[in-house]
Amino acid sequence: MRHCVVLKGRGDFEEWRVAARALLLAGVEPQQVDWLMAGDEDGLFAATPTPPPDPLANAKPPHVPAEFVTLAEAVLCHAEPMRFGLLYRLLWRLSRDRNLLEIRSDADVVQARRWAQSVRREYHKMTAFVRFKEIPLPPGTAGRRRFIAWFEPDHFIIARVAPFFQRRFNDMDWLIATPKGSASWDGEQLLTTDGPADKPDLSDETDDLWRIYYASIFNPARLKVKMMMTEMPKKYWKNLPEAELIPGLIASAEARVIEMAERAPTLPPAFHHRLRVAELVEEPLAEAGSLDALRQQAARCTRCPIHCHATQTVFGEGPADARVMIVGEQPGDEEDLTGRPFVGPAGRLLNGVMANAGLDRQSIYLTNAVKHFKYQPRGKRRIHQRASSGEVEICRWWLAQEIALVKPRLIVAMGATALTSLTGERVALSDMRGEQAMADGTNLFVTVHPAYLLRLPDEAKRVEELGRFKADFRQIAASMAGRPSSA
Repeated sequence: MRHCVVLKGRGDFEEWRVAARALLLAGVEPQQVDWLMAGDEDGLFAATPTPPPDPLANAKPPHVPAEFVTLAEAVLCHAEPMRFGLLYRLLWRLSRDRNLLEIRSDADVVQARRWAQSVRREYHKMTAFVRFKEIPLPPGTAGRRRFIAWFEPDHFIIARVAPFFQRRFNDMDWLIATPKGSASWDGEQLLTTDGPADKPDLSDETDDLWRIYYASIFNPARLKVKMMMTEMPKKYWKNLPEAELIPGLIASAEARVIEMAERAPTLPPAFHHRLRVAELVEEPLAEAGSLDALRQQAARCTRCPIHCHATQTVFGEGPADARVMIVGEQPGDEEDLTGRPFVGPAGRLLNGVMANAGLDRQSIYLTNAVKHFKYQPRGKRRIHQRASSGEVEICRWWLAQEIALVKPRLIVAMGATALTSLTGERVALSDMRGEQAMADGTNLFVTVHPAYLLRLPDEAKRVEELGRFKADFRQIAASMAGRPSSA
């Protein structure tokens, strides 16, 4: 007698387990079972679902290795219709040989592991490539911020991946819609559905931020198209705002590498040569006690060894009466060559985040805890090196003078070096992230440095941390505007 089992087949392990257990207890062999997904029973190969068979006398419940349960939970999320039969065949064989999964060359085991790996890969890609877009609240209403995202998975992974997004984005209301189901979170309840959703037509200012971010981390000298396609498959591009830049970035990569080679910085001249030039071209002395006077003094700073190889002092810039002062760690290669803070990749990312939060860079005073670029030469490149605690301590004098002259209402410390310079203590940045009170009464807000975001190797972690960084600056903007902050 043949048995026909019809399942919804949306990745529900319990649905398959109940049917498979009944068949196994009844002694039904794998070749006697037709497994169908709901809707298929009305198609070309129509069949009538059969009721669960009666168990055999003295039938014992099956006991399988825990590894099989983990494997089956992943395989059942795959879109391949043959997955139900394959798993039942493995279950039947495991009831007779508990060591079956250890046979790596077995065809059924190999296929099951291949499908499970495909599901895990799709899970990872979804955590990396979901892009939330904000839904504005109705005018005059207050509440948690709301977001929506669209994703097109190959497999039925919504219920599997939804808890990840609940943990990562617990402080906002969100909906993730896909052709294979949806997940939503309202701060209290996580809901999932398995029906197909319609693609929303939404965009927001964050799309431009993603483009800025991607352009900042794209390195044409390290471009490997095949590897990039593996990490960021083309099928996801249509739903990623930054993906529209990729064809142009690839097409211009060779020309940009040549351009980079032509303008690659050589090691700067020794400090005493620059000092000799500075002696020959004196600029008018600024008014004593002003930021300009302090800048002129800093240009000749020889307090620590870093100045010996740096091109120039990179002093702060911005209004002398700025309400907000942002303190970074130290200048990078581009800052060292231009003499201006936050003009490199990290600065461009910071500009985008501030603009997204409604903060105008021109109204903010930006500076660094350390005023010279510390690096290690590697060929024609100059690789950033962290300043030592002694070098940070020596440079604190300059930062203290800047604070005394600007008198900001709020100081934003970006990174551990900035935090140490401002507080004089070595503490974990994560312990102080958020608004604190300094000894002199100035408010201090602690967050990460944008360069940290650019260095993160894991895409999912980058997405999470970029979201937190943006939320930090929204909180800063809300604080300065005198309104309640939102995540």
